[in-house]
Formats: sequence, C-alpha cells, structure tokens
Amino acid sequence: MNTHTDTILIIDFGSQVTQLIARRVREAGVYSEIVPFQLAETSFARIRPKAVILSGSPHSTTEIGSPRAPQSIFEAGIPVLGICYGEQTMCAQLGGKVEAGHEREFGRASLQVEEDSPLFAGLWKKGSQHQVWMSHGDRVVSLPEGFKVIGTSKGAPFAAIADEKRHFYAVQFHPEVAHTPDGAKLIGNFVHNIAGLKGDWTMAAYREQAVAAIRSQVGSGRVICGLSGGVDSSVAAVLIHEAIGDQLTCILVDHGLMRKDEAQQVVSMFRETYDIPLVHVDASGLFLDALDGVSDPEQKRKTIGRLFIEVFEEEAKKLGGAEFLAQGTLYPDVIESVSFTGGPSVTIKSHHNVGGLPERMNMKLVEPLRELFKDEVRVLGRELGLPESFIGRHPFPGPGLAIRCPGVVTRDKLEILREADAVYLDEIRKSGLYDAIWQAFAVLLPVQTVGVMGDGRTYEYVCALRAVTSVDGMTADFYPYDMEFLGRAATRIINEVRGINRVVYDVTSKPPGTIEWE
Repeated sequence: MNTHTDTILIIDFGSQVTQLIARRVREAGVYSEIVPFQLAETSFARIRPKAVILSGSPHSTTEIGSPRAPQSIFEAGIPVLGICYGEQTMCAQLGGKVEAGHEREFGRASLQVEEDSPLFAGLWKKGSQHQVWMSHGDRVVSLPEGFKVIGTSKGAPFAAIADEKRHFYAVQFHPEVAHTPDGAKLIGNFVHNIAGLKGDWTMAAYREQAVAAIRSQVGSGRVICGLSGGVDSSVAAVLIHEAIGDQLTCILVDHGLMRKDEAQQVVSMFRETYDIPLVHVDASGLFLDALDGVSDPEQKRKTIGRLFIEVFEEEAKKLGGAEFLAQGTLYPDVIESVSFTGGPSVTIKSHHNVGGLPERMNMKLVEPLRELFKDEVRVLGRELGLPESFIGRHPFPGPGLAIRCPGVVTRDKLEILREADAVYLDEIRKSGLYDAIWQAFAVLLPVQTVGVMGDGRTYEYVCALRAVTSVDGMTADFYPYDMEFLGRAATRIINEVRGINRVVYDVTSKPPGTIEWE
C-alpha cells in the first residue's frame, strides 16, 4: 500500500523527460510516483492517487497497439493532466480524434491563451502569448465531448484543452522542461488549484515517515550498511541509525583506491559526529596485490567487485551476521529497472557498491532512499544535519581510482594520481566552482612525454583533467572552464606533483563519451 496520503500518479509512456514531471510535482510539495503504462492499472489501485498525469511518448496514438491509459482513471472522478502524447491518448480514448501532423513542431513555440483557466491562474491571461516547448508530430484534430480549447499555437490548434466539469486538462507542449519558463508553475496550478492538494510533502515529513517505516521493517533485527563516504550511503546510514540506533553497523572497506585522506575523513565524521558503530577495514594490500598486472578495465571491475564481496562477507560474519543489508538505492535506479519496450521487469535491479551481497548472504534489503531523487537526498542530508562537505560531494565510482588510472594500476601511480586529484579539486574549490560541477577528477594516462624542468629533461606521465555538468549523470556536458583556470590548475599540478610533466583537459560530452575513462 502507498504510505503517502496525497500522491499524484504519473503514467510513463516512455518519454525521456518523465522524471522531470515527478520533480516538478515534488517541488510543488506533493509526493509523486512514476509507473510504466504496463503497470498503470494495478498501480492505480495500489496507490489510490488524488490525481494522475499522463506523460509524453515516442509512440503515436495512430499506431495499432500504441500505449493507452487505463479507462478506470477517467472514471475515477479525479483530476487528470495529459502532456503531449498524454493529451493525444486522452482525446483518442474519450472520443476525440488524433492525426499525423503534416509538419513537426519541435522546439520553442508561442502559445496564444484563448480562455482563462484554473491551469493558467495567476500566470497567463486570455489574449496573452507565452513561450512553450513543443516536441510532437501528431496532433489533436477534434475534441471529445465536454472539452474546450484554452490555448493554441501555430502548429497545434488544440495546444491546451480543458474539461473543467470533470477536471481533465491537457497540453500539447511540455511544461516539465526548463524551456517552458512558466511550466513548473503550471504544474503547480494543477497540483494545488485543480487537484486541491496542500503541498505539505517536506523532507521533515519524509524523515519522520522513513524512520517509522525502517522501525516497522527491521523490528529488533540487525542491519549492516556498506559505507563508501558518498552522499547516498552516508544519508542512508544516518537515517537508519536515527531509527534503530546500535542495531546498525556500518562497514567501510578501504580498497586502497579512494581519494586522498578519504577513508580517514569518513571514519572521523561518523565516529566523532554520529557515534554510529563503524568497522573500518584496511584491505588495500589485498586489492592492490590482486590488481597487479591487470590492465583490462572489465577485469579490474570484476576483481574489485569480487574482493569487496569477500571482505564484506568476512566482516559481517565477525559481527555475528545480520538479517538486513542497507543500500542507498535512489528513485532513478528504481525507474530505470523497468523496460518500457520489453514489458515490466519482474525484479528491480540492485544499485549498490556491493553487488551480489543480498543473494549470497540471504539478506533482506533496507532501502530508505528509494523514493528520492539525488537532489532530494541532499535535502534530506541537510535535514539530518550532515556536514555540507558530505552532502555536496561529487559522485565517486565503486572501483575508485582504478578506473581513473588506465592500464596497469600500481601503488606509485595511485599515489601520483591522488596528489594530482587533490590539487585539482582544491583549485576548483578555491575558484568557487565545486558546486557548479556535477563531477570533476584527474586521470593518470599510461603515456609519458618529454618535458623540461629547470635545465633538465623530464620523461613523465600525462594527467588529464575531467569536469562535467549534468542533472542525473545519464547525459553530461564538459564544463567550460576559462583558460586562466586551466593554466593555473595545470601549473600547480606540474609544480606540486612529482611524476607529471604535462596536463590536458577532456572536452568530450556524454554521449559520445562516458563520464569516467574506463
């Protein structure tokens, strides 16, 4: 059963920006949940939402077998908002007509407001024009009974429609994207004015509910949590500790591939600030010996993953075992585990740094963050009082520096890389850029070049710098540093880090590249 009193259900027909709809609803202070269209009927019965939003889609309603919303949603007496494909399927299902458009309407468009509406209240008045973002080929050509046009555009005569008696609204444009400047406020109007929801879903309320849910699930059982020092595992650990205290034990496995002083910083914060039972295992020798001579990226990952499981299992046994394993699984991980083209996935894939542990150790999962987006986890972290240095920390890969050191990993190369990375991040912080960047790091290339220092010739490594901006890590753009910053960072690295005599900057976006180098 859904534990949130007021929930808006978002039915995903496969749009690339459905997550943004959920974000906008939550920003309006109301909990939202995304389900794929294949699970919409059962989810609607389970969640019992106060309103429904129908997403966009790459499909066409004119195709045989294209996705539809459950008819029960339109018969439930609750408000429904259709967006793009959502408008088209709403019209097709309720007696209107949709046709393939002669011209695609893609990008910025101007919407003419034809009628005042609760959807536009306080924002748009009859006769005014506003920028919106369109992305469609098909278009509505006749409306179902009870609907009226409230907005038009050059390519969409039914760009915004409403059946105010039944509280059905639909727009051909995408209010969830930033390119529709008033879009978030329009969704807020649907949530508050039309659905009548208060907007009292806050992190304080979520924290209270999560603590109760953890206590209910765990009872008097023991929980172990793999702590990496990243924001997800840190917030999960602090939240679970608030719920069950010493029934939780965190295990930090230092594989020798962490950033400079990272293990010590994590241990200090948790032992000094939170008094959370924490086992710190220095297994660096084991991992680095096993990686000796290994250059294939996939083999590196598998070696690190296998050893991590073995060390974690061994430490758990020393504690006398545990019934539950805590993970920092986030909502995007849950959403992405469902295939919209091949049907719903039966098993939600596990997203954690200790892959394979639940199956091997026969443990139940505790995932208190699985309803939250990354930025919401950071808000919860602040609510819980975590230091800002942890909350705002850039993502860090499970295999650590091993995949930022292409080729064979050695202790000497890791030490060079740690120092270069520390200097680079220090320069970013001093320049006030850390929070503007999604992820930044140094890479030690398996290439040596000739240089000159003083009167001597050098033959040392090349260091590549990487920095990207992103919302969720799925796509990313390289960060556009000015050349003065890059020159300053390169000079510091070459002067302060022995073993590097050349620095380059990676200007590859994702796609076609990945964020990490391996």
